[in-house]
Amino acid sequence: MTDTDSVTVVRSEEELFRRTEHLFATATEVSCAANDLWTFAWQHGTSDTPERVVGTQHRGPVRVRKIYRAATLLDPVAAHHLAVRRDQYGADIRVTADEINETIILDRRIVILAGDRTGGQRSYSVITQPDAVHGVSSLFEAAWRSATDLAAYDAGIADIRALAPQVLDLLGQGVKDETAARSLGLGVRTYRRRVAELMDALGARSRFQAGVRAREIGIV
Repeated sequence: MTDTDSVTVVRSEEELFRRTEHLFATATEVSCAANDLWTFAWQHGTSDTPERVVGTQHRGPVRVRKIYRAATLLDPVAAHHLAVRRDQYGADIRVTADEINETIILDRRIVILAGDRTGGQRSYSVITQPDAVHGVSSLFEAAWRSATDLAAYDAGIADIRALAPQVLDLLGQGVKDETAARSLGLGVRTYRRRVAELMDALGARSRFQAGVRAREIGIV
């Protein structure tokens, strides 16, 4: 653990939430941006998240907003977990295909930034400096305004999610579009449109990068 006057760096999810659980419990507004379900999980590889304690020591209404990368919805299990979080915790969830800073903002006065993962553990910076908190909050608000509601995005990506593993496998094998389309029972134009939509959801600029991103999130 490393401390300065306005920044505390912790070295694991467990330490992060041991030190900040009381802040989540008293929070009335929580904003979160994450690339996947596990960024701010209480233990890496689980779906146990801060939502379960948010506002538990506050009797009034609590607002929870979350932004996830679109690639998360390509995994059926992850898509289900997002719907559960929305319905169980009353979280307002939006989806974006853009790059995001993985962040939690508590009551617009505390920011938690996710760092790199090394040796199986990830570091997190807890920031209280007002100008820094304001700057990060402004970035979140901009991302929030441009993101799409979970239900709307999920409806649009359902067909792509069903085809994603097969399409990615065909891309990985270098199968020509005409052959790949035929094997999926699609026209070539439809297949190419699905590939483009999949690349967009993954935030990939090339078919090769799409495969890399897919492996990163575990859908291939």
